[in-house]
Order: sequence, then structure tokens, then C-alpha cells
Amino acid sequence: MHIISPKALKEFWSKHPAAETPLRAWLKTTRSATWKGLVDTRTDFPHADLAGICTIFNIGGNKFRLIAKIYYPSKLVLVRFVLTHAEYNQKGYKDDCEC
Repeated sequence: MHIISPKALKEFWSKHPAAETPLRAWLKTTRSATWKGLVDTRTDFPHADLAGICTIFNIGGNKFRLIAKIYYPSKLVLVRFVLTHAEYNQKGYKDDCEC
């Protein structure tokens, strides 16, 4: 899968160092993936869930959330938000995800 933009992940872990290792693991797994749909995504990330048109990933033992739009036919993962659990609970991502 092609990820746009890993820069957002690096910016997040520079502010939240505990997120670096799990986000790097997510990057590595996602880059080597060949997902065709959510079922495939869940083979790598069993707790991935849909929220509107976005996929929500639990990162770092549920401490962080990565919200992405995945375009399976073009093998594109568009990172929209990386949030702490508290930020995620504010639900500011919902408009972007058409929830």
C-alpha cells in the first residue's frame, strides 16, 4: 500500500514519543500490505473499524487512534488524523469521515 502522508505520523510521534514504536510498526505493516478490503485489513489489524468512509486503527494498546481513508483499488492509504484517545473522543474527525 502507498501511504500519504507518513509525515503526519512523524509529527505526531515527535509530540507523543510513546507513539513512535507502534506507529513505525503500523507503517511497516501497511507498506507491505496488499489489502483488497476491510477483511484483509483486519488480518493485519484485527481491531480496525469503519467510521463512515474512514478506517480507524487502534495504536499503542488503544492509547492512540490513526484515522485513514483507504482506497483499495489504487492501494492508497490517506492518513487523515493521528490522535490521542482524548482527542479521538472529541469526535472532530467525523465530518471528514462523513459519519
